[in-house]
Amino acid sequence: MINTLPPSLYSPTADNIWRGRTDTEAKERFFQLINTYDLNHDNIDNISEPYILSGFASDEGIRRNSGRIGAKSGPDALRHHFGKLACHHDLSLADIGNVLCTNQDLELSQQTLASIVSQSHQTNKKTIILGGGHEISWPHYQGLISHFPNVGIINFDAHFDLRPLNHNQATSGSGFFQISQLCQTENKPFDYCCLGIQNHSNSRQLFDLADELNVNFMTATEMRDNTFAWQTAFLDEFMLHQNHLYISICLDVFAEAFAPGVSAPQPTGMMPWQIQSLLKYILQTGKVIAIDIAELSPPLDHDDKTARLAANLLADIFNFY
Repeated sequence: MINTLPPSLYSPTADNIWRGRTDTEAKERFFQLINTYDLNHDNIDNISEPYILSGFASDEGIRRNSGRIGAKSGPDALRHHFGKLACHHDLSLADIGNVLCTNQDLELSQQTLASIVSQSHQTNKKTIILGGGHEISWPHYQGLISHFPNVGIINFDAHFDLRPLNHNQATSGSGFFQISQLCQTENKPFDYCCLGIQNHSNSRQLFDLADELNVNFMTATEMRDNTFAWQTAFLDEFMLHQNHLYISICLDVFAEAFAPGVSAPQPTGMMPWQIQSLLKYILQTGKVIAIDIAELSPPLDHDDKTARLAANLLADIFNFY
């Protein structure tokens, strides 16, 4: 059981977040399907909903990576837009609030999230984590591996996020490098697939490291130039060898016109429908046990475009899951 968490590390979801139109039948919109819990009083073991939703309100990893901060307010912005959307099937979700990062102590916040994820899967729940910067990937993975020793990772991202630690500190760009080092230490495969890589946003050294680590990846150019059948064949080759999958979605994988509210917007990123189709294909395998959505930065957003896109992706996930 998670012990009582200090206010510097945790806050329950505010009462005014899960609201929407009330002129509909009960359980027609996502805000009507959410049950909220406060981990200072509620035990994860006693939660009956099959999906546990948590926020990771941190952009410390982005700051350390010399990026544009603002993603710490992403989880609640995503909740706000997601809750108003229509849901077309029976669903029950538990929202357990936000892990916080204060005093730049990212490592403590990551340890807290990893513990929450681990306890969630101890009771056979699936975890949906809302970021926050992409430093979310390291604790999410850590929380999974005690229950699923070999987890295949599929990351929708413009970046490999294989950067080494910065002065022995994690950043938003180091998560999958940290995972690769853990896999090496424990002598197990690093099964990592990255979709949407931008040639201009990753150095030659990072491409070389990806090859050295046997990373499976498709660049954004390859995804634009090849058919959906070609892409799914590529994914099939990766997923065939995985019993469980963890999906991470960095919102900078999308074109800046659709996702301006990220630390590193991409003018030639992917179209939403390209990612939606692949996401549906992966989810329908039945192998996905955990998902996170990272890098939503409301202060950098224009007309809530990125928040609304992220909310629609989350709705798609629950419709496909």
